[in-house]
Formats: sequence, C-alpha cells, structure tokens
Amino acid sequence: MNLRSAARGFLAVLLSVPALQVNGGWRVTYSSSNVCSLRGEIVYLSCTYEYPNNVQYGPTTFNTLWFTKVSNKQPVDLEHDADYTGRVESSCGLVKCTGSRCHGTCKLRIRDLRQTDSAFYKFRFNTNQPGGENTGDPGVKLSVQDLQVKVSFPHPTDPTHAELECRSRCGLADDPPYIWFRNGQNVGKGVNYRADIQSADSFSCSVDGHNLRSPLVYGPQQPSVYSSPSGELEVGSSVTLSCSSDANPAANYTWFREHEVSVKESGQNYTITHITSDLGGNYYCQAHNAIGLYNSTFLFIKVSSSSHTATVAVRTIGVFVLTILLLVFFCMRRKRASRKACGQAGRPDTVDELLPVPVYENASELANRLAPAAQREPIEEQDVFDCASIYTSLSENQEVPCCLAGSIGQSEQADAVFYSVVKNKRPNAVPGESDQKETAETSELYSTVKK
Repeated sequence: MNLRSAARGFLAVLLSVPALQVNGGWRVTYSSSNVCSLRGEIVYLSCTYEYPNNVQYGPTTFNTLWFTKVSNKQPVDLEHDADYTGRVESSCGLVKCTGSRCHGTCKLRIRDLRQTDSAFYKFRFNTNQPGGENTGDPGVKLSVQDLQVKVSFPHPTDPTHAELECRSRCGLADDPPYIWFRNGQNVGKGVNYRADIQSADSFSCSVDGHNLRSPLVYGPQQPSVYSSPSGELEVGSSVTLSCSSDANPAANYTWFREHEVSVKESGQNYTITHITSDLGGNYYCQAHNAIGLYNSTFLFIKVSSSSHTATVAVRTIGVFVLTILLLVFFCMRRKRASRKACGQAGRPDTVDELLPVPVYENASELANRLAPAAQREPIEEQDVFDCASIYTSLSENQEVPCCLAGSIGQSEQADAVFYSVVKNKRPNAVPGESDQKETAETSELYSTVKK
C-alpha cells in the first residue's frame, strides 16, 4: 500500500493498482486507480508518463495538465477551473531520456476537499512530435467522505444504553486516534464510545489534530404539526395532517389520537378521508430515531356536524321562497287578466249575458201586484229580508266573473244561481186596484224577463 498526504497526513488512502494507458509507446501510469479521503483534508494524486525519444525532432517540448471536465472537446485545466480556484496545484519533475525512451512524473494537490470533488481525474501531456499527445484514461477515481457516527444498542432490553462508533467509508489505515464529543464537550478517545443517552443529547467525533468533525448525531427536536386544509371541517371532507422534525439520523413518524394508545398511522403525513364528527379531536405525532423520541403538541381537528344540515336547510328555504314568489306572480297576473275581462262592458266574454230584471225596492210589492185583486190584503209595514234568485247558464269549465258581487263558484250543474238579499218593507196593500192593471204589469214583467 502506498500512502501520501501532507504533514498531517494519513487521511488519503491510495490503492496500489497502477493504471496504464499505452498508445504506440505513449503511456500514462497512475499510482492508484482509487483514492478515498475525508472532507476538508488534503489529497495528492500522482502519475508517470513515457513517450518515444525521437532525436530527429531536436529537444522535446510539451505541455501537461490535470482535468475532470471537457469543454468544446477540449480538457479544462483544473488550475483554470472556477470550482477549484485557489485549491489545486500541479507540479511536474524534469523529463529524463534514456536511449529511445523519455519519461517524467507529475503530481496534483487538492486542498480543503469537498464532497463535490468526487470525480475521475485524468492527466494529459502534449509534445512537438507528430501524434505526440496522450490522455491517461480512465484516470483516478477520487471519493470524498465524511466521518460518520454509527449508533447501536447491544442490549435490546435497555434502549438507553448505546454504543457509538466513529467510522469512515474510506477505511483509514492504522486506526487514527478519534476524539468523542457529547453535547459539544470532549468526553474521550477511541473508535467506540459507550453511554446512557438522553433524547436531548448530541454526539460527534473527529480525528485528533485535525479540524474535521463528523456531522452531529442527535434525537428529534420538537416536531411541528399542521393540517391541510386548516380550520373547521365539514362532514364528508378530507384532511391531511403533516409532521416534521429536525433529527440526524432522519426521524420516523407515528400518529396518535388523544386518549388512544393504538397507532393511527405511520409516516410523515396522515390523511383522513370522508371525515365524520366522531373523528374530530386532538391528534399528535411522535418523531423518533436511534437517539430518542419527541412528541408534538396537540393538533385539534374540529368537524362541524351541522354544516351539511345547515346547507341543505338554506337550499330548501331558498326553493320554498322562490316557489311562493312564483305563485304570487301568477296569481297577480291572473287577477289582472280577470279585472281586464270584467272591465269590458261590465262582464267577461265567457259568461252569458245577464237578464235585465226590473228592480223592486219591495219584493212583497211585486207579489202583491201579481196576486188577484180579491186576494190583496193590507199588510203592515215591517222590515223583512227576501232572497231574489237569478239563473244564468254557464258553459262548461267557465268561471264565475269576479266582478259580480255576492257570486259563488260554479256548481256541478251547468246552471249557476246568483243570490242577492233585499231588505224589504211590506206596505199595506192598496185596495181598489183593478185586475186589468195587474194583468198588464204581469205581462210587462214577463216580457222583460224573456228579453
């Protein structure tokens, strides 16, 4: 194994599997095909290159560069790449020629490594000889990793006693001295750390003598909960409850309802479809990971059982009011038409012409006049009420005109009878009236009625 780094270093691991690129005597050999290093550290990449020594072309001139990107089919020199400004440096030694071969070495240093620096790095050189250029493919694969804290519980019956391990995917050689921090305080050294943990605890580790520190591992912070839609819900509608909490490792979520021990749902979101009034109440979520757990505050879900009924009632009242208005409109229209008909010659077209009947202030007087003279007797004057009947013929389905005072509706028979009450005074009979006069009056009355 070949290990290179700065004065601090052992944090870059170079696998001694050389990468060769041969093209008619043109060759690039990398010291390793895979390099793993930690974020924030320094890494060195190196290679050797060879090419034919053609003395007929005189002294060989050439250019060298390292690159990860290509623009317009041309490699972009890392020293001119904006993503690496101020962080890369390339250096090459003198070229040496022995007989028909020439060879040289080049190194690349990258400081303050970022995870975005993970890529394939290639070396390229150009000479003044015909066809004198070569790129070493596929290059060196660089992986930039973080320190990580792994949490485990060796005793399943004791969920508070944990074992923490500081590790890196790079598999650093010689197990460098790790330092442990609990809630920001230095609590010991070593690859592993054992502790009884609390939900509010946080842990991290680092490499002694270096600024690099692993991301914090901590339990969930107080979860926040909300509903969509918010506010009062109608029966039959749907609602989604959501929960979120800051935690590392990422938290898992479980939903509960107040005074119930059963789990309602697992997951960050909980959707209730076709909600009923019985499903209203307080809900809360529990965020939990390997370090601990934290319950959210209550989220109150209010379901209005009367909202739907009120809506139906309002619609029903609206329909009822509209019906009444329509009935009033048609009645007024019909009444207006009836008045118009009554105004035409005093009677509607559908009613037979009323018979002209002489009007007598005293109905008894008419009876006395029609009686034989011998039967006429003096009658004392007194107030009486008689009914006079007038018969008129109506066609089927015809209505009694509204303009006739004292009228009643159409009977089942074809003929309709109209009654009027006459206040009569019975006068004393006038003696001595001749039968001839009575006969003449009777004929006159008959003739008038017949008309």
